[in-house]
Amino acid sequence: MVSTPPRRPALSRGLTAVAAGLVTVGVLAAAMPAAQATPETAPGAHGGPGKHHGRTVDLQVLAINDFHGNLEPPTGSSGRVTRQHPDGTTEQIDAGGVEYLATALREARKGRSHSITVAPGDIVGASPLLSGLFHDEPTIEAMNALGMDVVGVGNHEFDEGAAELKRLQEGGCHPEDGCYAEGRVFEGADFPILAANVVDEKTGKPLLAPYTITKTKGVKVGFIGVTLEGTPDIVSAEGVKGLKFLDEAETLDKYTRELRRKGVNAVIALVHEGGTPASTAYNADCGKDGANLSGPIVDIAKRTNAGVDALITGHTHQPYVCSIPDPRGEERLVTSAASFGRLFTELTMEYDRRTGDIVRASVEGTNHVVHRNREKAADLTDLVGYWQTLAEPVAGRPIGWISEDITADRNTVESPLGDLIADAQLAHAKALDPRTDLALMNPGGIRADLVYAASGGEGDGVVTYAEGFTVQPFSNTVNLTTLTGAQLLSVLREQVSGPNEASPKFLQVSSGLTYTVDLTKSGADRIVADSVRLHGEPIDPSASYRVAANSFLAGGGDGFATLAQGTDPLVGGDDLAALQEYLTANSSASAPLDAPAADRITVVR
Repeated sequence: MVSTPPRRPALSRGLTAVAAGLVTVGVLAAAMPAAQATPETAPGAHGGPGKHHGRTVDLQVLAINDFHGNLEPPTGSSGRVTRQHPDGTTEQIDAGGVEYLATALREARKGRSHSITVAPGDIVGASPLLSGLFHDEPTIEAMNALGMDVVGVGNHEFDEGAAELKRLQEGGCHPEDGCYAEGRVFEGADFPILAANVVDEKTGKPLLAPYTITKTKGVKVGFIGVTLEGTPDIVSAEGVKGLKFLDEAETLDKYTRELRRKGVNAVIALVHEGGTPASTAYNADCGKDGANLSGPIVDIAKRTNAGVDALITGHTHQPYVCSIPDPRGEERLVTSAASFGRLFTELTMEYDRRTGDIVRASVEGTNHVVHRNREKAADLTDLVGYWQTLAEPVAGRPIGWISEDITADRNTVESPLGDLIADAQLAHAKALDPRTDLALMNPGGIRADLVYAASGGEGDGVVTYAEGFTVQPFSNTVNLTTLTGAQLLSVLREQVSGPNEASPKFLQVSSGLTYTVDLTKSGADRIVADSVRLHGEPIDPSASYRVAANSFLAGGGDGFATLAQGTDPLVGGDDLAALQEYLTANSSASAPLDAPAADRITVVR
């Protein structure tokens, strides 16, 4: 029998989280000078721990984003960050793991009398088996233990629907799976989960609290949490049924004004939307006015109420610390700490006790690596071990063998793992309907690489159920539908047009389908129509084709509306089961599977 890990008292370190609308002290905001990004230094080094400067005190905010239930150190490229050296060379650093993250955050807080730890969404969802198998209860308990104070909602918090999100906040055993150990009831998050721009379609009221006000030793800060307005486009329809997602900047404006009316002048936004930096190095220069950052967060930051003192962001899994002008033209910090707990952002600033506001010119930000050469946090080791024991009966079961890493690099048009998954889904679909012609897989549904090196003592080349689960954690089904050739061509064009024009989503394709992408062109023209072939034959616009895709894609997800227009639908089995079946049938210890060549899509640059 395993012991139950200790539970952290709610809102430790003397910090009180006050729900929306409970504080009323009126003070007008002071003018806000420029924010600044700083090079990496030791955590907690700015201004000295808890230092007072007459009427101001030092405030520290620590942030992670897009943790996705990665309690154990992530493997492969998902477990590394890039550091840039002064001479322009780079190095890869192994990073992440909640035991190391907890130690890093605790070290950063040492001596700090005013410190708050936050996250802008996707703390859960698309999680590895250790958390996902238990509906992410382990991750919520880990966040409680490492001292999380405030979380903004992300799109993946809706993977299992609004009711499940509320259960993660409030506690209680899972409605179908129940409790996972006798006498042990899940108690929920010690911290508020904020969802300012997620409202009930009928009532217009926020699903969860729109903001929270933290108060520690007289320092009051309002945190507003929003997720991307386009969440319904990247989450299953069932997960967001009955909900409406509002404009991020407009929502932040609304609640910043409300906080000001309640006397809260220091405001920080937790925004689950992000950008793409010119360099993936976590310490790269963001350029003047954020010139080296692109993507939706740039526009959101420029439109967001100048009363917001900093934007802590996520979603794109990229690292950056940038200054972007607010609507008054004053510099304001916008940050992101990559993903999976590999980095954390430290923001330091001065809080003016007379105005109750943050001194904008004092705001500095740094991304720090969660190195694995530091001591593990013993209480998190106990918690991880507890859940590992519960997961062990299924986690270590071999489901296949590989001869090398099979990667899912989303920075390329086509990846070996994407091809492998598409082939697995085609094989599954053909077993249901021999007429099936091809399979399509969305890159966002592939969450990790298949790594050759042993990660759990099972032996090099062995693919375990836990590793398969980490790759495909969404519990989608493999669905079949019939499209005309014209519709199939439209689907391929939707990769690079409409909602996907600015940030293409290149579908991974099964063996037999080939075509050319011309990146020198724009919009739908990037798909060279006469290059599309199925087993060497041109696609006939008037013919019918049987297409397999996961249930998310088949419902029109990720901007592929044409897929939802198919006819003669058939719902197949679980997508992870399809991958498992394929690996088991096509590999063995003596004949491991090689990585596909990733040569189905020709790219012209």
